[in-house]
Amino acid sequence: MDSDRVFFVTTITAQRIPIFRREANANLMIDTLSHYRDAGKFLLHEFVIMPDHVHLLLTPAEEISLERAMQFIKGGFSFRMDKRGSIWQPSFTNHRIRDWEDFEHHRDYIRMNPVRARLTLCPDVYPYSSAAGVLRMDPVPHGLKPRFHPALTRR
Repeated sequence: MDSDRVFFVTTITAQRIPIFRREANANLMIDTLSHYRDAGKFLLHEFVIMPDHVHLLLTPAEEISLERAMQFIKGGFSFRMDKRGSIWQPSFTNHRIRDWEDFEHHRDYIRMNPVRARLTLCPDVYPYSSAAGVLRMDPVPHGLKPRFHPALTRR
C-alpha cells in the first residue's frame, strides 16, 4: 500500500439525521467497514461513528480510488440497512495525509471526537470507535513512519 494514499475522510448522513444513535445502525456500519477492509478494498487505520457522521483514516487498495472505496462503505451500509431514500449526503470530504505528524493529528482528532461531543468522558470506552478496540485496525503505512517513534513501539 502506498503511503501517499492515506486519507482522512468525513461522510455525513442526509440532513444530518442521527441514524447512528441507534446501536444496531452503528454496529452495522462497523460490520460494513470490517467486511470491505477484510475484502481488501482498503486499509482501515482509525474510525469513529458519530450520531450523524463518520470519520475514517484509510488507505484505498492500489487499484481502487478513494471515491470507489467510499462507494463500498456508503453503498454497502445503505444496502445492508435496506432503507428507501437517501441515507448519506451525496459526497464526502477528504484530506490527504502528508506525514506522520499529520496522521497523528487526524488520529487524535478521530479518537477525541466523541469526547468533544460529550458522548463519553474517555475515547477508549466509546463503543463505535477504533479507540475502543472493537475492530482490528491496519498498521500505519511504512512511508509515514519515522525511524524511531515512541508511539509505534507500544502497538
